[in-house]
Amino acid sequence: MIGDPDAAGNGKIDHNIVDNIVRGWKTTNMVENPSLRAPTGSEIADWVRDRIRAGRFVPGQRLVEVDIIRQTGASRSKVREALQRLEGEGLVQIEEFRGASVKNASLEEVRQIYRARVALEGICAGDFARQATPEQKERLCAVQDALDRCVEDRAPERFGRLNVEWHRLIVEGSGNSVIADLLQRLNVPIHRLLFESFYDDERLRTANADHQNMVKLLLAGDADASEQAMRRHIEDGFVTLSKIESEFYR
Repeated sequence: MIGDPDAAGNGKIDHNIVDNIVRGWKTTNMVENPSLRAPTGSEIADWVRDRIRAGRFVPGQRLVEVDIIRQTGASRSKVREALQRLEGEGLVQIEEFRGASVKNASLEEVRQIYRARVALEGICAGDFARQATPEQKERLCAVQDALDRCVEDRAPERFGRLNVEWHRLIVEGSGNSVIADLLQRLNVPIHRLLFESFYDDERLRTANADHQNMVKLLLAGDADASEQAMRRHIEDGFVTLSKIESEFYR
């Protein structure tokens, strides 16, 4: 189950960081050659994020500063900077006296979030169809073209990032700042990373076909059909995530 700290892609928790490489740095080389540049906070954040995406660090698992320092050659201040950055992204939570851990969320919590998104993003799609400006529609089409290329190139991680932008543009084009704020709080980035990692070719094509259909409805100004299509798209997203969860932790 998502959020189970005793499960990982290989059936075991990786309690320690097991590889010594951060963007080309090795701790052994750092020791032997102190002139080598140590990784920045941003690079350490990328390194931790990649391991969350790959299932090396699982929801609920502690991220021990000493382990990260030993394995990356980073300074304590840069490790803390990285963890604070990831906390801001919603991937990590930092608790007093307990330190940092990968943020945890149960599948039931995610289901409730998706139910809220169904209603809120459905409203936004209808409002976008009614009132989006030509410039906003043009930007949405540009992102859709990029998503189409992702399917052709079989680039799931890029698709995942662009998918977030695609949804953001629709919310922005709706002109509803209250809903935009609510959706910001409903973000579940740990599960977005699972999507990026486990989109196979069929899932990419299916998700993108939904996008293409919705773009046509949005550009045509069909508010009711746009709202219903978005609602179905979000509901289907949760079904897909439920399947991904079983693959991720089997």
